[in-house]
Amino acid sequence: MSIETKLQKMGLVLPEPIKVPAGVKLPFRFVRVHGNRAFISGHGPQNPDGSIAGPFGKVGSDISIEQGYEAAKRTALSILGSLKRELGSLDDITWLRVFGMVNASPDFTSQPQVINGFSDLILELYGPEHGAHARSAVGMAGLPFAMPVEIEAEIQIG
Repeated sequence: MSIETKLQKMGLVLPEPIKVPAGVKLPFRFVRVHGNRAFISGHGPQNPDGSIAGPFGKVGSDISIEQGYEAAKRTALSILGSLKRELGSLDDITWLRVFGMVNASPDFTSQPQVINGFSDLILELYGPEHGAHARSAVGMAGLPFAMPVEIEAEIQIG
């Protein structure tokens, strides 16, 4: 079963391209393909229309672990949307590395639980052979646009 069919059966949709706030310039590519690898720039959670999704703020003070988990899941959809636009298909991908950043309050130490929102969805879609990935989950003092999560990744194509 194709990844897009799996997403559809799960009731999940890929967001439109990112709509950034007025005056913001993003002079880079969201996906850079080099040979059989793709390097994926940092993405955050998006709504289906491409706008940046809330809630906003720091996990541990402004938003809960559960809300952070859902933001990481939405970030996975954001990355999958960028990959679909760049590659044309979400099939025949192996996930290699994921770097998860959590906008965390100073005493927050559950970053792995938050980034599990991303990893759990990727593993459900791709299975253990192609979805298992090396991963970091770290806390940051802040993230762009007060997003709770930002994730970058590297995949192998083919």
